[in-house]
Amino acid sequence: MLTYLPIQLVFVTALMVCGAVLAQPVLPTVGDISADPVEPRALDEVRKLIASGRSKQALVRADLHLQKNPRDAQMRFVRGVILADMNDSEAARSVFQQLTEDFPELPEPYNNLAVLHAADGQLDRARAALESALVARPGYATAHENLGDVYMQMAADAYQRASTLQPTNRALSGKLALAREMAAKARAR
Repeated sequence: MLTYLPIQLVFVTALMVCGAVLAQPVLPTVGDISADPVEPRALDEVRKLIASGRSKQALVRADLHLQKNPRDAQMRFVRGVILADMNDSEAARSVFQQLTEDFPELPEPYNNLAVLHAADGQLDRARAALESALVARPGYATAHENLGDVYMQMAADAYQRASTLQPTNRALSGKLALAREMAAKARAR
């Protein structure tokens, strides 16, 4: 599962990463990604629509706001979260990628981009995005957790490949079993 950032509503989108799970997605707080001061109620309206399960209406409202305020990083981020929640991974990926280019100092878009990469099995790209998130904010616990989950899956994949090449290697079998067990525990949380 992935984590965006807490606001008052949390999206728990279970995105499986080839058997590993990343931390849960959460929306950003106003302190994390700056909102447009011209129309602060727009974000509240979008959040309420999301909370009531009306993602399509929330997306329409977000798009209307962004037509007038295209640099509103927080609304753009929330738009990406909505798209991911609606299973439009490509559109969400595009939103988060553009945010990383326009606002490289914000770690949350890198984190969410990493979640989408990991869900597609692109673990190297997920790792790189999470490392960028940590350059932007070294103390970002969610990115550290997600990076650990990505490394855990990468380790399990490497042990699986090695086990295929050396099926009689007992030490390798033990490492593979441990990596699989850890991945299962990560999925269960």
